[in-house]
Amino acid sequence: MSNPEKIGVDAGDLAGIETTGILATNNIDEALSGPVDAVVYTVNADFRPMESLDEVEGLLRKGINVVTTSFYPMYHPPSMPDDLAQRFNDACADGGASIFASGIDPGWTCDILPLLLSGVSADITEIRSQELMNYALYDQPDAVRNLVGFGMPMDQTPPMVLDFSLQMVWGPEIRILADGLGVELDEIRTAVEKRPLEKTIHVDGMGEFEEGTIGALRFEIQGIVNGKKLLVMEHITRIDDDCAPDWPYPPTGQGSHQVQITGKPSLQVTVHGEEHGERGAAGGGNGTAANRIVNAIPAVCEADSGVLHPLNISPLRLGAQIRP
Repeated sequence: MSNPEKIGVDAGDLAGIETTGILATNNIDEALSGPVDAVVYTVNADFRPMESLDEVEGLLRKGINVVTTSFYPMYHPPSMPDDLAQRFNDACADGGASIFASGIDPGWTCDILPLLLSGVSADITEIRSQELMNYALYDQPDAVRNLVGFGMPMDQTPPMVLDFSLQMVWGPEIRILADGLGVELDEIRTAVEKRPLEKTIHVDGMGEFEEGTIGALRFEIQGIVNGKKLLVMEHITRIDDDCAPDWPYPPTGQGSHQVQITGKPSLQVTVHGEEHGERGAAGGGNGTAANRIVNAIPAVCEADSGVLHPLNISPLRLGAQIRP
């Protein structure tokens, strides 16, 4: 727990539910002092990658299973860098533990939903997963400015949309989908567009974004099969709804996730989530990303040791989330 005011507070009180008897702590050894089956690890590893990897490796070597949103290369275990795969498979083997990583877009529109929809279509020529979002409601001002790049000069490339970043973060999702469909990728390509703000705007909690700076981004990660775009992860992201008016908008509110299948029949499913504890569609997306890994805990605990492929674990068990 990073906020000292929350130390010693019941986890249920922090979550707005009934008390649990589990108290928040800022001491890892104290948190792990009792019997622990699994740890939900959601540290932002973008800003402390080495420390985060060390922490999770230590958990696995102690025999503690891990579910996490923190490590993009682990989303698709077969394509992990060799040194990382060796390190974490060894840690899992030593401790008899498993790790499952998920969380991008926001952990289900790149595998669960498109694979489900592909089963009720035919002659498919494209599967497209989209995030359409206004990041003014995304409560991460540092990430919005310094990672996503809103407010940066137009001649700069934000870190999030560098080719290396797109390949690292979304490339695994393309590979997961290809595995599920049984297709072989020729390559993974990326494409990026930027649009400037046409006026200076003020965003609560983030301050001013100047006219002429980056106000909207559109990027694709494309899985090429037989020379054609078959699998596409697309983001259309704004800091102001008036920016890039010719680009698609979410059909519901200020954000949604969509899966579009071009085939017979062509299909489109739109999901708009709202989370009472976090405003806007970004909160709904974050909530579903968290629930994906939490609901996977029983399957992860039962699985053979190792870094788990999302298509090789048991289906999500949702009964524990039903509130009478």
